[in-house]
Amino acid sequence: MRDWLKIIREKNDMSKTDVAKIVGISANMYHYIENGERCPSVETAQAIAEALNFDWQLFFPKRENTS
Repeated sequence: MRDWLKIIREKNDMSKTDVAKIVGISANMYHYIENGERCPSVETAQAIAEALNFDWQLFFPKRENTS
């Protein structure tokens, strides 16, 4: 679950359907993204971030190299 995404969306007083329409994806796809069941493409991540005014790179956290 991407709790941070839900919090940002709710702070913007938007529904999942609102964001999906702005971004141009289905409400189901947005639901999967927000619930962490799907990873958005860079383009979709950027569009969601623009709609909700946050850094799109939050979708792709840096991983530490463990080798």
